[in-house]
Formats: sequence, structure tokens, C-alpha cells
Amino acid sequence: MSAFFIATVTIKDGDKFQDYASKFGATAAAHGGKPLLRGKVGKALAGSASHEIAAVVVFPDMAALESWHASDAYQAIIPLRNQAADMTIIAYEAVN
Repeated sequence: MSAFFIATVTIKDGDKFQDYASKFGATAAAHGGKPLLRGKVGKALAGSASHEIAAVVVFPDMAALESWHASDAYQAIIPLRNQAADMTIIAYEAVN
């Protein structure tokens, strides 16, 4: 069963965020991860949005997603991510 994560992002340093984003894709692809969408907050229809951007990345299954997150390649760019943005990443399993 496929798995995905939703990341909510508030950028702190645009240049560092671009650097992180340019490195992120290869780390996810190595585990079957594919970016599904990325968008800027438009308007809250219910509740409130405290972030600027949301992104969804899909993986073949939860094991692949967890393997990506624990990988040396992704762990190596986490310090850059933390300098670049405040980010929440939540993993989900698809329900059919």
C-alpha cells in the first residue's frame, strides 16, 4: 500500500531552502519517492494556516518512506533543512 508525507513549510532563508530542495529530490527518488505536488497557501477555508508552503511526496509503501527518512543521504541534509525552514513532515498510509 502506498504511503506519502505532507510537509508544511515556513521558509527562513530562501537561498538555503533552494539548496535543500535541490538536494531533496535525489534522496527521495533513491527510495521510490516522487513529488506529487507543492503549493503556496492561498486561503484558509477552515481553521488557520501557519505555514507558507505545503508539499506531498508519495512512496511505494511505508517501509520505503521510513527508509528514505532514515537514509544517510537524507539525514545529511537535515541540518540544512533546519537552517532553511521550519517544517513539519507527517507520514500517512494510503487508504483505498
